[in-house]
Amino acid sequence: MLQAMFRIPPFFPSLSVLLCRRLDAVGANTLVFDRRRKAYLHREAMATIVDQAEGLNNVAFHFGSQSEGTTTPGLRSDTDTLISMNILNIMLHWSDWKRGMLNLLMVKDDSTPAQHYLLQRVRSDEPLPETRVAGPYDVIDSQGRVFFSSLYIISACADDIGANYLRRGPSLSNNEDFDYVLAFPCTSLPPEILAWFDAMRPGYWPPPEVFEIARQCPCFLVADGDRGSPTEHIEWRVTPNLIERHLMFSLNNVQKKCLIVLKMLKKEELTPHLHEGCKFTSFHCKTALFFTLERTPSDVWNEQGFLECIVRCLHTIREFLIQGDCPHYIVENVDLFDKKLCRECQVKLEKQIRVMIKDDMHVLFNLQIDDLGERLVQLHPHVERFPDQSASVCGKLTLGLFTVYVSYFSSICKHLCDTRDTGFYQGAIDLINILKFRQANDTPSRYASHSAQFLITNLLSCLAFVASSYCIQTGQPVPRDVWQMYSEILDTDVASSRLKLASMLYCHGDMHRSAFVLNDVQQRLDNSVTSVCSCRRLRNEQPPEAFCEYALRHWNPETLTHKIAFCVRFMREEMYCAPAVLWFEMYRSVVDDVGHRHNSEQDWMDWAEVDARPFMLYLQYLTFGGLRERQRQLQALQGLWDICLNRVTLGKMFHPETVGNLLGHCEEMEGHMEGAMRLYNVSRDFMPRNNAANLHILRLTGLQ
Repeated sequence: MLQAMFRIPPFFPSLSVLLCRRLDAVGANTLVFDRRRKAYLHREAMATIVDQAEGLNNVAFHFGSQSEGTTTPGLRSDTDTLISMNILNIMLHWSDWKRGMLNLLMVKDDSTPAQHYLLQRVRSDEPLPETRVAGPYDVIDSQGRVFFSSLYIISACADDIGANYLRRGPSLSNNEDFDYVLAFPCTSLPPEILAWFDAMRPGYWPPPEVFEIARQCPCFLVADGDRGSPTEHIEWRVTPNLIERHLMFSLNNVQKKCLIVLKMLKKEELTPHLHEGCKFTSFHCKTALFFTLERTPSDVWNEQGFLECIVRCLHTIREFLIQGDCPHYIVENVDLFDKKLCRECQVKLEKQIRVMIKDDMHVLFNLQIDDLGERLVQLHPHVERFPDQSASVCGKLTLGLFTVYVSYFSSICKHLCDTRDTGFYQGAIDLINILKFRQANDTPSRYASHSAQFLITNLLSCLAFVASSYCIQTGQPVPRDVWQMYSEILDTDVASSRLKLASMLYCHGDMHRSAFVLNDVQQRLDNSVTSVCSCRRLRNEQPPEAFCEYALRHWNPETLTHKIAFCVRFMREEMYCAPAVLWFEMYRSVVDDVGHRHNSEQDWMDWAEVDARPFMLYLQYLTFGGLRERQRQLQALQGLWDICLNRVTLGKMFHPETVGNLLGHCEEMEGHMEGAMRLYNVSRDFMPRNNAANLHILRLTGLQ
């Protein structure tokens, strides 16, 4: 083996420790690895619960760099999501057949590519092959067998994410940051996966305990036929993603950092040498790491041996390139270079890696990703030019997690609002009961339990405001049990539920209590609080530094809830808890505006949504005006003006158009109609369509 032939330069141990420290500083350290893993497990738990709440028997998984922790800000890794659709029965054996279900039998012959299967339709009333074509995705072969086309799953995914998508293998994406794969779970492990577990493993890795847990992980079938195969359109590829993820979760920090460095070298030093259409991927690097782990003693994987481990991995890649075959770590007879890397490019990459190793890895000093090369040569590691990125990474992870949380909750609310049979109120009660029943009778993971509790608390919040809205509309007193609910639901976040309570109290005519709640919110909205919204407009926004530091040191969703301010949302069912000017936001569309909404806007544009801080100031203007406290009213008005006059501050709002509309309404109440009209026009500049400013302009010009 090539690994036995390399020498270890005397400076490797000290440089190895330095490299580990610099990777710590760019977010590749124990704390961030832990937070990243937990954040993505929380995200997939929430996705699963919401899909099932909407009647979809799906289970979500996040695979790849983000959930495994093997990325840094500079690598700009995307998020890989696999949705396991449990809507049919995948049979490996005839004994797996189930009555009344759509049964598909995994079949293959000598001509079927390795790692691939065809799915033959089986009758649902008895365990016999189906002979009739039942739909557009059924394909009948010369022997009369009916196969289920993999084009079905591509079509289903395209329907889910929209028409403008890019396909890469089995994944589809409408955004460069996200890849989606729909898959079917295998009822049992296919023979090629079992063979890996049953084979004699004389190497150093994986340890028996990791191996045994991995055996319990299911496999999936994804729509990825062998390119160029005559049956490509009906081929399904077996993928052991969960097994691979479990292997990655078992790695220590040095092993994860090793893969991170390999990815950096791949991106900067290897990819530029490839022909168009050829790919050397992160999965090739991960595969090399797995094989290297298997053949390398565990005591080598430490900080002093870090560079040696990297070189060992590079030698493994060289072996693959020299032999022209990159074997799959789990599935036999699969060449990961096939149809991805031509022979000429393999020769080029082998030469480049050989030069790297011969040059004692001086290439590391040239790495520009995360300024790693410059970080290695700096004499003073704490100079401001190269700050520690750990807090920033944790802040963004937390921001991403809560953005996903509130986005999925918006999806749930939209689903309940559109459910005509029960309506929102009864639908929310039914869903809360289902979630509580599952918590009491199942054994959910702590991630699923927290996600369910988040939904329960927020649904209870909506129920309280829907009930209060009805009481205000009909002139009835708010019942005692609804008042009691408010004490249980105010901690959905730091501000939004409290602001909605203050708004409800204002609309109820209770100005003093509204002012009390507003003062409480103002004290809570300090500089460690960051804003989150389901509209996802500020995708790359950097959270406040104080919030990032808090996320680094106190990371858990329950604690961080007190540092998150969701945008304040009023559904139409809650409209009488909102000031009347926000009703225009619920009917913001003029003429054909609805047709110009992006997919991501469909869930919330029939509601009123506004950033927490400006809404607090607007409510203070109304409330202090009602209390005849003119000085405090003018202070609130000035606060709104400060936001609108500062383009940078306004640009950091999720709903700047709504902020402009609220200030415009204040100017109307001040009697400044020309100023109000200018503000509505500024609002329209931010968002020409689907903006209530158009309605306000029509109203002021007398055209409505």
